[in-house]
This record gives sequence, C-alpha cells and structure tokens, in this order.
Amino acid sequence: MVPFALGGMALFAIALPVVWLAGAPDYWLWTCLAGLLWGIPGLLTMMRHDANRRRRRALSHPRFEVHS
Repeated sequence: MVPFALGGMALFAIALPVVWLAGAPDYWLWTCLAGLLWGIPGLLTMMRHDANRRRRRALSHPRFEVHS
C-alpha cells in the first residue's frame, strides 16, 4: 500500500508547479497542496498497516521471515 500513497503524493507534487506555472485558478493550487499534505498521514497509516501485517504473518506462520 505504501507505493500507492507515495505515487499519489508524487502526482500532487508534480502537479503543483505545473498548475502554478500554467496560471491556473488559485483553488487548483490549494487542491494540489492539500492532496500533497493529506498524503502524509495516509503514508504513515499505510506504513504502520504494512508493518502490522508483516508482524501478524510472522506470528501465524513461524517459517515466514521478514527481511528488511
């Protein structure tokens, strides 16, 4: 899930200067900024979710190993 959060944040980060340089309405800039900033808690949530999933899998399948 982390790649989806990073991908969304990257798209908003790319769109922000493009929209700014194109002279788009102000609310487009705020939309890009809001999407980028709301991606931060989403990314943190997905990182925690993936870590918990790896932990649960390791507990339920003793032969499963997590390599960082």
